[in-house]
Amino acid sequence: MIQFGTGGWRAVIGDEFTRANIRRVAAAVARRMQREGVAKEGLCIGYDRRFLSRESAIWFSEVMAAEDVRLYFVNLAAPTPQIMFTVKNMDLPYGAAVTASHNPAIYNGIKLFTRGGRDATQEVTDAVGAEANALDEADIRSVPFDEALASGKVRFIDPRDAYLDSIMEKIDMESIRARRPRIVLDPMYGVSLTGLMTILFTARCDVDVINDRHDAFFGGHLPAPNPETLRDLQGSVADHHADMGIATDGDADRLGIIDERGRYVSANEVLVLLYYYLLKYKGWKGAAVRNIATTHLLDRVAEAFGETCHEVPVGFKHISAGMDQYHALIGGESSGGLTVRGHISGKDGLYAASLLVEMVSVTRKPLSALLREVTDQFGALYMAEYDWALTEKSREAIHETVMIRRKLPDFGLPVQRVSYLDGCKVYFEEGWIIVRFSGTEPRVRIFAEMPTRERANALVRAMARFVDLPFHD
Repeated sequence: MIQFGTGGWRAVIGDEFTRANIRRVAAAVARRMQREGVAKEGLCIGYDRRFLSRESAIWFSEVMAAEDVRLYFVNLAAPTPQIMFTVKNMDLPYGAAVTASHNPAIYNGIKLFTRGGRDATQEVTDAVGAEANALDEADIRSVPFDEALASGKVRFIDPRDAYLDSIMEKIDMESIRARRPRIVLDPMYGVSLTGLMTILFTARCDVDVINDRHDAFFGGHLPAPNPETLRDLQGSVADHHADMGIATDGDADRLGIIDERGRYVSANEVLVLLYYYLLKYKGWKGAAVRNIATTHLLDRVAEAFGETCHEVPVGFKHISAGMDQYHALIGGESSGGLTVRGHISGKDGLYAASLLVEMVSVTRKPLSALLREVTDQFGALYMAEYDWALTEKSREAIHETVMIRRKLPDFGLPVQRVSYLDGCKVYFEEGWIIVRFSGTEPRVRIFAEMPTRERANALVRAMARFVDLPFHD
């Protein structure tokens, strides 16, 4: 089965991520484009540094060429946001990136984008998945890649300069040059290095780099920037007396930050910091959009500046839709992805990182001081985040208890309301807890936010034990 989740289609290589299934997805997209009359406008495809990513992009392209769809092939491993930018910049109806983002190395996948460089809606991905699953191998035609290139049906393009120029045009490069911060980069063996080095060197930053070689196994770690995977970056920031450490996930649409003291700055804190900076120091206006599992501290900042924070389901396509609906200034999620008005509609780790470097340069304050400035004004909230691998049986049991029977444990707190917009979220006067299934992996996640870490952990403990999940503080 080909099944698209919140972050595209992802599957284990050799299990469901196979040449045959990639060809099915390509044929489904091509036939959709033909029905819509946009095949001649074309599709842009790119790929990351995962195992079989380039080969998969070639297999995809061979089918598109046979279906007479014009194909623009980015011929170097590239960040996913660069592909989204190219779809927008070239005004193409569709785009695709071969990537499994931050999933383990045994995964690969395909993300689909639509006009404007947006994540494809669930309606689109559901339709593509259903059509792909209905196709037999005999239904699919292809043209050898070299032949497709020679005929002009597939064209190599290099949109990197246009993408990076678009970021640098939006960043206060002069303030960064005047401050000249020292930055340590950790691309986590992914695709962000060339882009970030170009931006930071152009701004005259001093830059050191770790984990930059091509390694399809990501150094044996998960290519997701979190406290466990960024130990090397923490040490490098201390060793180099750097102002900041910047890490990006496998396809560079998410980021992780280490401050000048070597402390991991959570994705929630990054999102709040940037919103605060844009409102207070740049004087911009606009609402915020966050998903249902992201910090409510963003709501406090919005309210203080006369703005509103809007809540949407998990999945960046919902953030993008909310950005449009509310003409919002910033949108983001607790997993490290964010977007700012005026750039692409999707998340972009390179742009977010550049904006953070601008922030410390313009304010001439270290990250730790800016965080204190925020918490002094708006208080502190602490997030407890846990996840568990699931069997189909355990998933069904949790779903039956929480989503069907709608049973909840006794949290020892008055419940204000419960939402089933995306999973089960329980709201209290001072915080909240959510339990939801991952849209990209067979896992369940429980997040809670309260004024202290102990109280957040207590909520997670109560929920985990209620649904028979092992929990250890």
